[in-house]
Amino acid sequence: MAWSTRELAELAGTTLKTVRYYHRIGLLDEPERGANGYKRYRITHLIRLLRIRRLVDLGVPLADIEAMEESDGNAERTLRALDAELKASIERQERMRKELALILDRRSLVDLPPGFDGNVADLSEVERSILMVFSRVLDAKAMDAVRELHSAPRPLAQAEFEALDADADEATRQRLAEALAPVARHQLETQPALTEATARVALSEPMVLRGLVELYNPAQLDVLRRLSALLDLAP
Repeated sequence: MAWSTRELAELAGTTLKTVRYYHRIGLLDEPERGANGYKRYRITHLIRLLRIRRLVDLGVPLADIEAMEESDGNAERTLRALDAELKASIERQERMRKELALILDRRSLVDLPPGFDGNVADLSEVERSILMVFSRVLDAKAMDAVRELHSAPRPLAQAEFEALDADADEATRQRLAEALAPVARHQLETQPALTEATARVALSEPMVLRGLVELYNPAQLDVLRRLSALLDLAP
């Protein structure tokens, strides 16, 4: 009994193109040809092709199949590595599903990095933008500190700063800077990881921090300058 390439492909549940590709890369031996010049595949070719398809369906890369067949040790290492990859992928997908469940409940969470599941309505658009940028430039420890800060009750002075009009008078700006000083000082003292990470970003990604400045209006920038002076952080 012999099959043509098309018949072999159909029996194995694959395509002509795939069979020919396996020949080209050396995974499937070429069969003998009949008097008419056509390939004549035997049962051994079908079994070989089915084994290759089985490994492919399990996620084994074609490049690893030959090495797997050289020894049981190679096969076990390849399969264990694949299992670890699948485990990590499943865990990632489970995290994604949890985040999607939160976002479906509160659509505005799509504007925030993972892990922020509090009352998003309290955050201004500027704050959300800053958090998204921070998630790309701060390390995991610093982002944990950011999440901890945002899980605490929101200081009134911070809310007033976010709502500050661009034409706020000097007295209002100075009063607000003085109100923010103890809040900022407390954050500096209790979140050293965030302070250190922000300083590293200032050195390695200065354009990022300068870009964030563009999110604030002139009055808010003046408050930040006054706050920096009160904290003795001015350059």
